[in-house]
Amino acid sequence: MNIMLFHSTYGLRPAVRAAADRLRAAGHEVWTPDLFDGRTFETVEEGMAFKDEIGKEELLKRAVLAAAPYSERGLVYSGFSLGASIGQTLALGDHKARGLLLLHGTSDIAPSASVDALPVQLHVAEPDPFETDDWLSAWYLQMGRAGADVEIYRYAGAGHLYTDPDLPDYDEEAAEATWRVALGFLDSL
Repeated sequence: MNIMLFHSTYGLRPAVRAAADRLRAAGHEVWTPDLFDGRTFETVEEGMAFKDEIGKEELLKRAVLAAAPYSERGLVYSGFSLGASIGQTLALGDHKARGLLLLHGTSDIAPSASVDALPVQLHVAEPDPFETDDWLSAWYLQMGRAGADVEIYRYAGAGHLYTDPDLPDYDEEAAEATWRVALGFLDSL
């Protein structure tokens, strides 16, 4: 698979590069665009402030420009938290998208969004302050109405960004379970 992997609000940190290496070791081609121009952050608050400074439209523009050279190949869009929301937006707008692998995040869905049985897999903590139960229920129904084939995996007790070993949220057991399931998902596409 050809995978476009977007970073979280922390920026393009070592955990994102390690995830890309894990995916490459499984036989996938992976791109990790840096939407923050080399900036990384130690806290969510710093990263969110920088994201807001750049603006949603500019971030989406950067993501589209990063994906455009490869979209003809049929990309699997993926990302961590903020990056997952960006990946979701791009996948729902790319008729050649092969799949959507969301780690720790989702995004609003345009009422006009329509896909043809797009395979979608979401991995989130339970509970997750950024992905509440009510939000996830509504998101799941909206994705279904848009035509996506959605699977959701929840990890009790894990922190929001539980796959990043350099953050306090890290949960090794949940992270390894996530990668096992995610690699199986990618192999099925």
